[in-house]
Amino acid sequence: MKNPLQGANTQMADPEAEPTIPQAAATVLLVRDSEKEGIEVFLVERASKANFGGAFVFPGGKVDPEDGLGRMEEITTGASDKELSNILGEDKGGLAYWVACIRECFEEAGILIARREDGSVFNPSDADERKRFVEYRNKLNAGESVLESMCEKENLTLATNRLAYLAHWITPKIEKRRYTTRFFVAISPSGQEGLHDGSESVNSLWIKPEEALKRQEEGTLLLIMPTIKNLQSICGYSNVEDLLSDKSSIDPSTIPTIEPKFFMQEGKMVGLLPGDEGYEDH
Repeated sequence: MKNPLQGANTQMADPEAEPTIPQAAATVLLVRDSEKEGIEVFLVERASKANFGGAFVFPGGKVDPEDGLGRMEEITTGASDKELSNILGEDKGGLAYWVACIRECFEEAGILIARREDGSVFNPSDADERKRFVEYRNKLNAGESVLESMCEKENLTLATNRLAYLAHWITPKIEKRRYTTRFFVAISPSGQEGLHDGSESVNSLWIKPEEALKRQEEGTLLLIMPTIKNLQSICGYSNVEDLLSDKSSIDPSTIPTIEPKFFMQEGKMVGLLPGDEGYEDH
């Protein structure tokens, strides 16, 4: 495969040192119906100084300790930590990935996947409410742990049941910062447009996955390998309901863990994915 790191700002590991331990992370493919046939997905451009700077990625980030503490089961609408852990093949802590996914989506894209007390999907109802949630978002981006208190004050639950588990990628050992990332897909609430945060991400766009891949091939849109592969997995759908229904029906035990391998061969960087010839030899 082509080197998907070329052009993106990445920190490479010391080849003489032991590989770093991957940190838990979660990211989401936010999708909506296109005005014409098909679907669109939300991408944000990473700031130049950030990891993968210059690349367009899905909203996401590290799982914080707070994502799995406190009353998270009480402020989520969906399965229990035990049930979600089973989906991921973990003993415990699965709920934290879903919570982190929703939190990071709110921080990076300004889109909150939640439900009101009556069960309806959350969308800001007026200017005052929009202003309050901009303030909540700013506090989260400043590192304040306000997610739980926000839900309590606003009578909201995080709609973990609106996320479908999609993929599991582990950052290759050649990179200094490594993550074990769970990818999810979710239908974006119709009343929330999405906007990059202006700090970690400096640009954003809604785009058809087919168009994003075409622009990547043309060299006009920088994408990294996990983004490319996950975009490919959502091509060909006529609407988001069909997409989410299809992905929700997948047996999670059949979702593989994908860890790319990179190595030098005849002076060139070569990358392989599980199943590629020679993968097991490196």
